Amino acid sequence: MVASAFPHHGEESCLSGWGGSGTIFFSSCNLRCVFCQNYDISWGEEGRPVGPEELAGIMLALQRQGCHNINFVTPSHVIPQILEALPAAVEGGLRIPLVYNSSGYDAPEGLELLDGVVDIYMPDFKFWDPAVARRLAAEDYPEAARAAVREMHRQVGDLVVDAQGLAVRGLLVRHLVLPGGLAGTAEVMRFLAGLSRNTFVNLMGQYRPEGRVGVGGAFAEIDRRIGRGEMEEAYRAAREAGLHRFAD
Repeated sequence: MVASAFPHHGEESCLSGWGGSGTIFFSSCNLRCVFCQNYDISWGEEGRPVGPEELAGIMLALQRQGCHNINFVTPSHVIPQILEALPAAVEGGLRIPLVYNSSGYDAPEGLELLDGVVDIYMPDFKFWDPAVARRLAAEDYPEAARAAVREMHRQVGDLVVDAQGLAVRGLLVRHLVLPGGLAGTAEVMRFLAGLSRNTFVNLMGQYRPEGRVGVGGAFAEIDRRIGRGEMEEAYRAAREAGLHRFAD
């Protein structure tokens, strides 16, 4: 099920460039955070069925529109379908990098199928504490995300950008800063620095109460936006961990 496909100009600059990132949003998500900002797509099945030939055609159409890459969003549950569509896309002339844009809740066995296929991995690393993860998404998320990010880095290494500033290969990790430090930002940053101090990180400050947050007073601990001081603390933790490559 594909919810939408379009040139996305709001991704990281190394992906969006001037032509946009060729984003394909798949319906549903295997994680389902309670605060999801794409609730209708990720919790529901907004979209339409797309077969392998049509999916290949969508990729090629995005390339023709001048997109710099093909950006698969929430693809964790449709890896076989993507792999089924890719041969026709390659035969049709697909040549731009493939981006795997996931929640980080990925099985290493699934990621192994993508070794040598995906050029750029862009996972989230959402929570460090299993108790927080259990309440807001899935208890085993932190363990799963650590294993997934390690495997992604093993496959593609640190992010590489070309002379024009466009990402061509490597790992880019997103981390959404949550109210009250609930994401465990300092611990996540230390983990990423332990992987490589050259890990490219996007510390995101756009959290807002969405999805199930606030409905009937639920999840009151995250029923607010974050403050400027919380973002400053997140960057301080990242730098203290030894990280130095951040999205603009």
